[in-house]
Amino acid sequence: MDGKKRSDVRPGIQVNVILKQDQRSGKKTQGVVKDLLTNSATHPHGIKVRLEDGQVGRVCEILPQK
Repeated sequence: MDGKKRSDVRPGIQVNVILKQDQRSGKKTQGVVKDLLTNSATHPHGIKVRLEDGQVGRVCEILPQK
């Protein structure tokens, strides 16, 4: 899944995000969702989240859960 629908993203799931400073390069950062920061139901660039390590980015991929 690509993480553009808020209903697909929940705290505790493993995701890849693109951080603000990595938007040009498209570098992905892997982490676990702590908080959802986007209030709308969808977002064309991905739902903005805070990871458990404190980094903030937009979800580009939801990883398979173990």
